[in-house]
Amino acid sequence: MRAVDRLELLENIGTELQRRYTFTDVDLFLEANGIATNDFVHGSSKRLYVKDMLKSEAEPLLMRIAGELGLVAVGSDLTNVPANWRDTTQFRLFISHISQDKDEATKLKAALAHHAIAGFVAHEDILPTLAWQDEIERALNTMDCFVSVHTPGFSQSIWTQQEIGFALGRGAKIIRFEIGELPTGFLAKHKH
Repeated sequence: MRAVDRLELLENIGTELQRRYTFTDVDLFLEANGIATNDFVHGSSKRLYVKDMLKSEAEPLLMRIAGELGLVAVGSDLTNVPANWRDTTQFRLFISHISQDKDEATKLKAALAHHAIAGFVAHEDILPTLAWQDEIERALNTMDCFVSVHTPGFSQSIWTQQEIGFALGRGAKIIRFEIGELPTGFLAKHKH
């Protein structure tokens, strides 16, 4: 297997396990495939954790795991990431915001880029020719972490509330910034 194919396979497996499972379930999945997990620290990204755990494993095991996950071919776009994340190996951060605050969200993305964090700001990163909702779903499915920017009006946005629900449903790490508005719904029960 070429190095580029191996890297893509690791990325695809990591993204798929991240999408499907919690950290505990990822460990159970890896252990079921003969990979000891007791000496490893999870960190903040399931995708990066899985890639680290599998990086030294033999090709037949990687192919068997890919097959079990329904990842059928090396070299295809199995992860279906949004356009701005297709060529990055950086930490993927979804930045949820209301449209009035797109400039602030873009500034946050730019500031984090200096720390190897690839932000996704829908108002900036969705190309005009792409379907808006599909691209948001791609980002939510493949993110490593979710940030919600709670400015006045955030809780009234149907889009931001759906994004939060998606992140909670995936079991993603959520960081919230309270800038003039307190979180509502399920996020309100957790104090930071």
